[in-house]
Amino acid sequence: MKTLANFIITAATLTLLAACTNTQKPAGADPHAGHQHESAEEHTEEVKKAVVMLKDDQLNAVYQHYIHLSTALVNGDAAEAKIAASAIELGAKGLVNGRTLSAIAGKIVNAANLEKQRVLYADLSNDFITRVKSSGLKSGELYVEYCPMALNDKGAFWLSNQKAIRNPYFGESMLTCGEVKETIK
Repeated sequence: MKTLANFIITAATLTLLAACTNTQKPAGADPHAGHQHESAEEHTEEVKKAVVMLKDDQLNAVYQHYIHLSTALVNGDAAEAKIAASAIELGAKGLVNGRTLSAIAGKIVNAANLEKQRVLYADLSNDFITRVKSSGLKSGELYVEYCPMALNDKGAFWLSNQKAIRNPYFGESMLTCGEVKETIK
């Protein structure tokens, strides 16, 4: 029995030693070969572009919830869309002439399903786009995007913080349907 235990311990030790052998690349080999890296400066520039700040601080706070709502609709998450719309409803009450935006957001909160939320989102987006253009940006870029097939081929706009199309009107079923119509800087 003692011999079996010694054999198992020896086998385990040899296995560990084999697993821990030197796995370093040969001298002179680039450890990052095949990887795409950007310089710290390039990364900082991308972050600066990506960070969107509106000039109107109250509108900027509501904008964060608008992006949350857009993402929820892209993901087809009606419950998360209600959470984001509820935050927009509350935040819009503090905006100058924010009653309309607040009322639309309230309708999204109370919408029976995702499709109804997406229809109401078009009105909310139109109002929001107008407000953002009036406010202007402190930093970053926003994109006014458009899907011609939304709302039964009537077409609809939305605001995005990225050029890549992620369609909130169709979500996964037509994720990349649309185009950038305008860049707000």
